[in-house]
Parts: sequence; C-alpha cells; structure tokens
Amino acid sequence: MEKLTRRSLLRASAGLAAASAIVRPYIANAAATTATVWWVQGFAHEEDIAFQQMVAEYEKASGNTIDYSIVPFAAMREKEVAAVTSGLVPDIIDLGDYFFGVLSAWKDQLVDLTDVIETQKALFMPTALQTGYAYNSVTKKRGYYMIPNRMTVNPFHVWKSLLDKAGYKQSDIPKTWDAFFGFFPPVAEKLRAQGMRNVYAYSVMISAVGFDAIVAIDHFMIAYGGKDLFTPDGKLHTDDPKVRDAAVKMVTKLAAAFKSGFMPSAIQNWNDNDDNNAFHSKLLVMDFDGTISTEVALWKEKEQYNDILTLGLPLDNDGKPVTSVMGTQALVVPKGAPNLTVAKDFLKYSIQPTVLAALLKAGLGRRLPPMKSIVENDTAYWRDPNNEPLAAYTRQGMDGPTIAPYEVFNPARAQVSTEHVFPLAILNVINKGVTPEAAVDTAFKRSEAIFAEYPIQQS
Repeated sequence: MEKLTRRSLLRASAGLAAASAIVRPYIANAAATTATVWWVQGFAHEEDIAFQQMVAEYEKASGNTIDYSIVPFAAMREKEVAAVTSGLVPDIIDLGDYFFGVLSAWKDQLVDLTDVIETQKALFMPTALQTGYAYNSVTKKRGYYMIPNRMTVNPFHVWKSLLDKAGYKQSDIPKTWDAFFGFFPPVAEKLRAQGMRNVYAYSVMISAVGFDAIVAIDHFMIAYGGKDLFTPDGKLHTDDPKVRDAAVKMVTKLAAAFKSGFMPSAIQNWNDNDDNNAFHSKLLVMDFDGTISTEVALWKEKEQYNDILTLGLPLDNDGKPVTSVMGTQALVVPKGAPNLTVAKDFLKYSIQPTVLAALLKAGLGRRLPPMKSIVENDTAYWRDPNNEPLAAYTRQGMDGPTIAPYEVFNPARAQVSTEHVFPLAILNVINKGVTPEAAVDTAFKRSEAIFAEYPIQQS
C-alpha cells in the first residue's frame, strides 16, 4: 500500500484534534504552500490515524498543505535510497532505515535541522538528542540531521499462560542476565512434556536478515561488559580485552542456545516479523524484540493482550543495570527539498509537546516520547497499572539507563550492521564449526577495515 486516503479516517480521533488544535504553527500567517511528506506506515492502524489527524490540524491552523504518502516500512527503505540517489526528493522523510539517516548525514545529503531542534531542545532527553546528532564528513562536524520524535527500547515478551501451564509464576523469573535466559528452557521442556511439542524457550534474533538481530546482539554485548566496542567519539575498540571477552561470551551464548534447541531452527533465516508471528502462535515462551508491537498487535483482543508479560532488561551477572539501546523513528529533510520553509515549520509544529503527546498516545504508546515531561504530564496513561505492557515499556525507556544506537557515533557501524558482521559470527559457529574466538577475530577484523573508511575528526 503506497498511499492511504487522506481524509477518510480523520474524524476517528476527535480527542486528538482537541488536544492539538490549540497549538499554533510557526508561520500561520504565511502564504499557503505545500510540503511533501513520506511517512512510515504504523504497525497498528491507530498510528496512521494519529498522523493523519496531526496533519489535518496543522493544515487547518497554518493554511499550508501537507501532501503525504503513508508507506510500508520495508518499501520506505527502498524509496528513500532511490530518492536521494536520483535527486527527486520529498520535503520530509520519516526514516524507514536509521542507517540511511546516519550515512546520508555523513555524505552531506541532509539538511542540518539544528534550528528545528532548538525550539524544544531543553525538553528532549539526552539520549533522544544524541540519536539525531550525526557526523558530516564534508563539514567535519556533527549536527542535528534527524528529528527524534518517537523512541523505542527492546523489552522481553513472555506468555503468562505458558508460565502457568508449566507450573511457574512471574516471581520465579531470575533477575540477572544468564540466569534469566536459563529459566526458560525448563519451562519449554515441561510444556513439551504436556504435548506442546513445537514450543521453544525463546527467540533472540541471530539471522543475517533485517535489523532486529543487530540490536539484540548489542544488548548481549552490553550485558557482558562490551558496551564500549563503539564509543560516542566514533572510535572502535577491538583492542580492548574486556570488549573481546564480551564478544566471545555473546557468540558462545547465542550459538549454544541455538544448538541446544532452545530456539527454533528456522530462526537463522527469520526476518524482523517472523519472531512476532512465532510468538503470537505460542511457539515461543519468550521473545526479545523492540517496541511493544508484539502486544499492540493484540490490542483489540484484550484477553491475549493482558496475557503478555512485558519485562525490561534483567540486571547483568554482577547485579548491575543493563543499559537499553534507545532507537528512534526519526525525520529528515533531504538536500534539494523543494519547500524547506514549510518542511521546517511542520517539523517545529510536530515536536511541540502537546502535539507530540497526542500523536504518541493515539498511536497506542507503541513509540515512547523523546521528552520525559510528556510522561510526567500524563502518568495516568503512560504508567497505568492496568496497562501492564505499556507501563513496563515506559519504565524501561524513561527510567532506566539508555544509550543511543551505535550507528550515530560513526556511520561505519551502519555498514558493519548492514553486512551483519556479528550475526554472521554466530552463524559461522553454528554452521561451519568455527570457534567463538576465531569468529570474533574475523568480525573484529572486518569491523576495523570498515571503520578505516570513516575517519571522524574530533573538535
């Protein structure tokens, strides 16, 4: 589906209209002009309705027109690359690929949006700001090339009913990393003994397809003490013994989990949706996956929605908090955008707290706010004890330690991710009999070669 009807669903969110109508755009008295926006289709239809309502309210207040297309996530990846390559660009792109954002900033293909960020900069969380602060290899400095307006973290998703069927309670789940993962194989074994022969303990994405595996592996690296493989100064630290030890532990752990039958054999080739589908089919007791899309997909099936136990990250093996990688659904303006004035004005409007709060809330909370004040001003919604998945997701993203995606530190990491260097290390251990140590050495050498192509000068 390339484009949804612009007006057909607008009346469905009257409450959102009331919330955002009071906010004035920055150029409300300017001559009516049009900006083109490519927006990523939401996982839940409510997200699309929320965006359409925001556009309608902006148009009503400003007299400007937003000519938008709502594009599926995967298709947007192809569309944005084709646009920048051809030079026929829209005014605003809602990124289908965060890697594209940092790489385009590196190539000086995006407009610096610092003046947009400045209008609300004091309200943004530091990690949210960092996700948009990319390096430009032409200007030799960083700038806010991406507007981080919808944030994400990676929680765990567990079926309460399967725990109960196996004779366990939520309180039985250990609080530290390896013990946490070690809890689920016996659960699956007990379920298999009761006739559920096709159930597996858990899913941690390890395939060389899509992006979920990248973030999953990052969290294992962080939990094992390897957070500083990539650092905010854009440097790679493959020479750090602590980092190498963490990488070996990560590869060993995930390869062993697969070989032991804790995870489905097909997981080697799964894309980013396959684990969601397997979890919904109750082929998995637990899934480690970004956002609460897993839960939101069942929003209208309340019994199943409430059957999902959403958990933040366990502590590391020493009992210390594990930092969550905070991703962003970011907006960019490509160079050559035909209507930069209206594009920036719409972006400034869209990140005003009342407008952004309404967009996120109407989207069922699948994306988290980049501003803590949005949560603090509506705790009844974001921390609702009767909406356990959203409350847990909010706690993880708003209260726990977070770090920006490593790709923004240096776009070399985006190339490492695109090549699936570290998932391939795991798959080489599984399928080729390579030792974890040798697999890590190969991954490190490839990473070093890529980073050599992306030098960053420090100011």
